[in-house]
Amino acid sequence: MNATTETPQLNSRNGASSKRATSTSSCHVAVIGAGPYGLAVAAHLNAAGVETRVFGETLAFWRRNMPVGMKLRSPWRGSHIADPAGELTLDAFVRTGAIERSEPLPLSDFLKYGHWFQRIAVPGLENRRVQRVDASPDGFRLAIADGEVFHARRVVVALGLANQSDFPAELTGLPRELVSHTADHSNLDRFRGRRVAVIGRGQSACETAVLLSEAGAEVELIARGPVRWIGSEVPGENMKWRLHQAMTPPSPVGPFPLNWLVEMPGMVRLLPSDLRSRIATRSLRPAANAWLVPRAGQIRMNFGRSVVSTRGNNGRITLHLDDRSCSLADHVMLATGYRVDISKPGVLSNELAASVTKTEGYPILGPGFESSVPGLHFVGSSAVPSFGPLMRFIWGSGYAARSVTRKVRKAR
Repeated sequence: MNATTETPQLNSRNGASSKRATSTSSCHVAVIGAGPYGLAVAAHLNAAGVETRVFGETLAFWRRNMPVGMKLRSPWRGSHIADPAGELTLDAFVRTGAIERSEPLPLSDFLKYGHWFQRIAVPGLENRRVQRVDASPDGFRLAIADGEVFHARRVVVALGLANQSDFPAELTGLPRELVSHTADHSNLDRFRGRRVAVIGRGQSACETAVLLSEAGAEVELIARGPVRWIGSEVPGENMKWRLHQAMTPPSPVGPFPLNWLVEMPGMVRLLPSDLRSRIATRSLRPAANAWLVPRAGQIRMNFGRSVVSTRGNNGRITLHLDDRSCSLADHVMLATGYRVDISKPGVLSNELAASVTKTEGYPILGPGFESSVPGLHFVGSSAVPSFGPLMRFIWGSGYAARSVTRKVRKAR
């Protein structure tokens, strides 16, 4: 099928507004980050005619910090990056002939989709790094790594989980040759023939363990409790399957009926903070997709155990567990999640980061994902405490993009 004739054509207003503004010393909105949230926000702002500059590499975190062979946890219908016309879906990309529909969606296909989306909806993406953002009297001063300095009335931070890996206290301070985080690897072939202990029991832990095993490593999965397998329902035309589909929203985050509340981030934001916290905890419990089970036969499962101390010796590491047993490994792979702190990426100046009202490192956000600093917005994972767990998933990019765009247009 001809890719050219099948590519959606966005309106001319979008095309005109998405031109690079490299010749100007100011713009209305600067978007930092080109993951699903950054691309979605930029696409909506462009379509609304807002002068916008977008910085980053397309899906850089997905390409550099997720392993080859990975598949997306979110279902097909919850993995579209949002554009204002709803034309740049995965289904539209399939019609170009570039990929075939496959669920679960391989990471490699999602990367191709993301680049296709960017070329059409955000053609002015600047593949440059924002080095520092400072507050200024008329908004914000941005310094680019190549030396350019310019001003923006508003800034949208869409950096996702970059530099937010969580290292448990028992495993901090050890050399990276012995201990690393799953986010440190895009290719696991280097562990062929080595013994690797994976710590965790969520999707990242289980899929990393499977990929390591398939790469030729000897793998032990150590977890505080048993793995909770989800998505074991077998597709079909029976009534049970139809009922399951009808009860499941596009991005099945959390158990029924909580998953439908999670689909409404604006309503979640209005709830008391302690209730929002409980909803996030309940909806983001460690779990793994059941389609990994047939591939996990060679993995040693060590459930109900925690690491209490470690000892490195001659290039290997001994893990002392809470039942007084020991596990010897050549390397420990941490699938212990992320702990967001908006100051960790180092993009915001210390003064600007300190002026943002936060809770445990997360910014407290109001309408339009705006922080306590007027004009400074945060989208994606950093918005979970304010807007709920949907902000950890691709499907949440649509709500975030529409909300930010409404706020920007209203403020203008």
